[in-house]
Amino acid sequence: MKSLKVALLQLLPEVSLEGNLKKGLEALRKAKEMGADIALFPEMWSTGYNIPEDIDELKASAIEADSTFVKAFGNLARELNMAIGITFLEKYEPLPRNTLCLFDRFGSRVLTYAKVHTCDFGDECRLTPGEDFYVTDLNTEQGNVKIGAMICYDREFPESARILMLKGAEIILVPNACPMEINRLSQLRARAYENMLGIVTVNYPVGKPDCNGHSSAFDCIAYRPSDSGSRDTLILEAGEREGIYIADFPVDEIRDYRSREVHGNAYRHPQKYKLLISECIEEPFIRSDDRK
Repeated sequence: MKSLKVALLQLLPEVSLEGNLKKGLEALRKAKEMGADIALFPEMWSTGYNIPEDIDELKASAIEADSTFVKAFGNLARELNMAIGITFLEKYEPLPRNTLCLFDRFGSRVLTYAKVHTCDFGDECRLTPGEDFYVTDLNTEQGNVKIGAMICYDREFPESARILMLKGAEIILVPNACPMEINRLSQLRARAYENMLGIVTVNYPVGKPDCNGHSSAFDCIAYRPSDSGSRDTLILEAGEREGIYIADFPVDEIRDYRSREVHGNAYRHPQKYKLLISECIEEPFIRSDDRK
């Protein structure tokens, strides 16, 4: 697979579920015209990342994973012959979840992921965290590629991308809803570099409160035999404005790079990392709102 094109749908949300459905479907048709093999929305597109404080209102704004809204994106994936990653506030007990569903080009749901690292210090304390990270073998017109997913704050924990790498992910999809500044972009650059996989992040543009665009894609290829030194793995960084941006991942080159370079799972010593699974938390990291 020489090239895999991912459309980053850096869009402003509408004020209703119906509006987001209409705008989302229109954007996907444009993404297909631009040559996309996969299209990805920013975090919680169904509500435009809106988490009501009132629990009854929150639950009322959540939708089922097999709702008409979600199914519409699966149907369009089949019509366009293009994979679609749709994000939504999922109806769930005891509280809704922040969820991504990935439909393949045949309209089949091949991955469902709920955000594991919910922002419990903020509005996401009213959401149910996900339980695990998942990877799927995605069939595209260009060939098969192993896709994983994490959402926004998941990015800030190295374990998220590490687990996805260990499960075989070659590219990670990251819906997002927060200011993407140098440190958060650096986190994504590091996750791609240390795991030798591609990472594509889609944010809301300026106009959505607390967001600033700068959706990005990193291909992980830090060293090329033809180059004398390292290169920046950033292959796309959008500006602040609304738009559809295409990241072109050189999958064959990524696979070759992973087969010979020193990161990922090549030289790890997991037997020495046992402390990582300890649930003990000590000062200065104790927080009263932690939900472990």
